[in-house]
Amino acid sequence: MPRPKARKRICFNPDVTFFKPRGVPMKSLQKIEILPEEMEALRLKDFEGFSQEEAASKMETSQSTFHRIISSARKKISIAIVKGMAIEIRKH
Repeated sequence: MPRPKARKRICFNPDVTFFKPRGVPMKSLQKIEILPEEMEALRLKDFEGFSQEEAASKMETSQSTFHRIISSARKKISIAIVKGMAIEIRKH
């Protein structure tokens, strides 16, 4: 049986939760979902400018887990931009 996921500390709930390429109808777009912990990792590391160690501490998680979370978020955003997909940010 897999180990239960530990809850991450998330202090940000975005107002805007959807981005899409301009001029493309929603019905013809695929979407990719950014999880709340991925959004929080992006906010702490890329927007606020914290080190990985500081950001992991603020999320109350290990550095290796933080690295996996932010890597996943960056990959999803890259895929969405390259393939012209919509990005949905899930609220917690």
